[in-house]
Amino acid sequence: MTELKEMARLLRRDVLEMVMDIKDGHLGPSFSSMEILTALYFGGVLNLDPDNPDWEDRDRFVLSKGHACPALYAALIRTGVIPETEKFTLRYLNSRLQGHPDMYKTPGVEATTGPLGNGLAMAVGMAKGLKILKKSSRVYALTGDGELQEGIIWEALTAASRHSLDNLCILIDHNRRQSGGLISDVGGSMPIREKLEAFQISCLECDGHDFSDLLRALKDAESSGKPTAVICHTVKGKGIDFMEDENSWHKRVPTAEEFEAGMKQLEGVTV
Repeated sequence: MTELKEMARLLRRDVLEMVMDIKDGHLGPSFSSMEILTALYFGGVLNLDPDNPDWEDRDRFVLSKGHACPALYAALIRTGVIPETEKFTLRYLNSRLQGHPDMYKTPGVEATTGPLGNGLAMAVGMAKGLKILKKSSRVYALTGDGELQEGIIWEALTAASRHSLDNLCILIDHNRRQSGGLISDVGGSMPIREKLEAFQISCLECDGHDFSDLLRALKDAESSGKPTAVICHTVKGKGIDFMEDENSWHKRVPTAEEFEAGMKQLEGVTV
């Protein structure tokens, strides 16, 4: 657990540096999902081969909330899928690290995402395809709670249930906020669990910043016998105190002083 906390700290530093370099990017959504990505990529969950990102029998991870891609890129760099020399190319013209993930440009990216909800629909298709091919690989999709307002999410869940896709795990970054404000004020996602269960989706809940709880939920999802959603209770901007639960950091660039203060907080394990 100490090693995972240290990795999450390093990934947050990477993301803060990347966003500061280009003066653009989504810090709040990246930070709220950092432990989730760390658990997947460094906690022994995803079965991947960094030297062969297109390995046929790999597990698939789809970042449906594509605007949090700086966190994904940082993880892919730390795993060695993307060279460290590309770290400071986020959002640059012709870079492989664009503002939303591009499966045709970036190794380790399974789906081109940006229009919210589409990533989960593609993950459902992947899970069905793996079933047809009789593969044991699993598919993990990370969505935001604001993203659940998209109609395509519920169409995808209907298909996942209809086809008994027990190889699909949906991770919901439930930080309670979207770009326009609190989820409870903006849209109709709540109550999340009751709605998912009405679509015959098995539901688990966990503290999305606690690795023991996260890994427990991810393990339980493997044996649920149904498509499973893990509702991860998180804090937007987690890891830097002045960003936490402050919605202006959904997409905001730090000042030089804020950058230095944030980097200082991330000098030690703070999550």
